[in-house]
Amino acid sequence: MKLSLITPSYNSAATITRTVESVIAQNYSDLEYIIVDGASKDNTKDIVLSYQNKINIKFISESDSGIYEAMNKGVKLANGEVVGILNSDDMFDNPEVLTKVAALFDDDKIEAVYGDINYFSKDVNKTTRVWRAGEYQENKLNNGWVIPHPALFLRREVYEKCGLFRTDFKLAGDYEFILRILKIHKINLKYLPEVLVRMYNGGVSGNNLGQRIKGWKELKKAWKVNNLTLPKLFILRRIIFKLKQFLPI
Repeated sequence: MKLSLITPSYNSAATITRTVESVIAQNYSDLEYIIVDGASKDNTKDIVLSYQNKINIKFISESDSGIYEAMNKGVKLANGEVVGILNSDDMFDNPEVLTKVAALFDDDKIEAVYGDINYFSKDVNKTTRVWRAGEYQENKLNNGWVIPHPALFLRREVYEKCGLFRTDFKLAGDYEFILRILKIHKINLKYLPEVLVRMYNGGVSGNNLGQRIKGWKELKKAWKVNNLTLPKLFILRRIIFKLKQFLPI
């Protein structure tokens, strides 16, 4: 089974090395790696191309409207039966990740596989926050629960059936996409209760209070554009949901 992995990047020279090396370290061989760069101004391109002798990378670098357009470009280029997205400052937790994910897709009924993530700030080996997703139940969505997107793998047909990422979202396009595939299309999920990705705790949506407020507005918009009723006290529930990730496991 071919697996397509997409990394969107922009001015990622400081972090993309760890991302690419974590892909190279995977012991799963039937892998297509696509890096979609938004015309970086730093030496991201040079770093990526320096790995061409270690892994076959399909690389494009051109201006785009943001991360969700880059993701969409990657999905359109993907030839694999299964598609995953690994951001340019994140990394796989261990070399077995893709092998374990692919094994679960041997069941033809499974449309998506997801797992857990650990966050880090400066030291990639020091966990600052944990996200244990747990088994999916639809009512969890009302409490702010969502699949950790970096640890989500989908059959390519899910994108064909459900659509791509909406580029009118700037901060919560991944949330809207997940809400859509779960609430509207009700795809068949499989939870892998292991840490799959170590994620950098410094994304665009959480840089400051202003960004958080913009992110909350987009979360509400995600329900609206899908003609779904926003749960009462949703943002408060969402905040509580995220605060739990800082508690000891």
